[in-house]
Amino acid sequence: MNKTKQTFVFGFALFAGFFGAGNLILPPLLGYNAGTDWWMVTLGFVTSATVIPLLAIFAHARLQGTMFDFGKKVSPLFSLAFCFCMYAITIALPCPRTAAVAHEMAIAPFFDTSALLTSVVYFVLAFIFVMNRNKALSILGTYLTPIIVLIVLSIIVIGVFSAETTINPSNFELPIISGLLEGYQTYDAMAGMVMGGVVLVSINSSKNNLSFLEKRKMVAKSGLIAMTGLFTIYAGLIAIGAFYNGQFDADISRTDLLSGLATKTLGNIGSTFLSVLVALACFTTAVAIIVSIADFFKAYFKASKNAYLITSIICCLVGILVGQMEVKYIIDVALPALMFIYPLCIVLILLNVIPEKMATTQVFRGVVLITFVFSIPDFLGFIIDPIYLEGIKSSLPLANQNLAWVLPALITFLVLNIKIFTTKGPTN
Repeated sequence: MNKTKQTFVFGFALFAGFFGAGNLILPPLLGYNAGTDWWMVTLGFVTSATVIPLLAIFAHARLQGTMFDFGKKVSPLFSLAFCFCMYAITIALPCPRTAAVAHEMAIAPFFDTSALLTSVVYFVLAFIFVMNRNKALSILGTYLTPIIVLIVLSIIVIGVFSAETTINPSNFELPIISGLLEGYQTYDAMAGMVMGGVVLVSINSSKNNLSFLEKRKMVAKSGLIAMTGLFTIYAGLIAIGAFYNGQFDADISRTDLLSGLATKTLGNIGSTFLSVLVALACFTTAVAIIVSIADFFKAYFKASKNAYLITSIICCLVGILVGQMEVKYIIDVALPALMFIYPLCIVLILLNVIPEKMATTQVFRGVVLITFVFSIPDFLGFIIDPIYLEGIKSSLPLANQNLAWVLPALITFLVLNIKIFTTKGPTN
């Protein structure tokens, strides 16, 4: 396989890994609520769900290691703890959510079967793919992803050109911030850190003997292909959600809205197309997540095949247990975890893509520490009564938007760099 074709296959496979349950059900309702401000909410959403994940892939291209390398400048212990938190959240929430969405949208409307049965069959099939990881990436990139893209683009194109011109006004006070925070629920920044290593493992196991620089370019180009596809689909789904927001009930659910849009754009056959789309998108994401996590633990335990097998089994068992729950429940319980881990993800990604002279060990430690401390009110706001946090939030800029960590982290970054460059110069 020549390098160009291989890059596109890896790019499509990355896209398939990113494009799953949340990527389908979140944008339409976001556009529905944004109304006339849909383009502003799109800017916020694609920042956290496309731009930052792309930077995570670029960071992987530079590091050419595993997710452990993202935080090693803080300390090996921190990096290990961060990785375990990331993988625990990924195993417990986004991976099982793919099965829950697949059941509610692709199985339940047509078959009178339990969510548990769907979850069992779903993760048994996922395990089979994971055990054939070299073939899995090729299958995802070569066959399944083009089908997903064609169906989604059909809904978007028909929806954009056939929608009514009247759009209801926005329900958001700050559309960009609302879009940014909703992008957390896609888990794409986490996915960028988790799955970026899959391409590297696949490149290293291929027959092409590529240099470090060649591998760096291939990973970066693959990431750009994947994120371009995500941007197009996110913007399109948000747009048609807004264009049709006068044709659905105000309390419509995420899954019902997506089903309704498919029916309005593709007619009666829309539900069938959507079912195929959901099943494929969710399944490819689950496979990519499990492969990524299993690859990490295999590398951590010195290329242990048993570590890969045991990790895969654990992921699938947890997926079966959590995947039988309702989508809404899984989304709701995810909020505290996302408010805890996402700020750390973002700063670690950014610090690993900027010039190394501006991201010394001291800068890494300072920025990560401040980010963690100032994200605590955002995290606590979802597990205790907000009245107890009014005093703290009123004194912190952007705290009411759940972004209290942003300005302190930025100020810490600037102060530490000024201090370093005005004293003894940058050091690692």
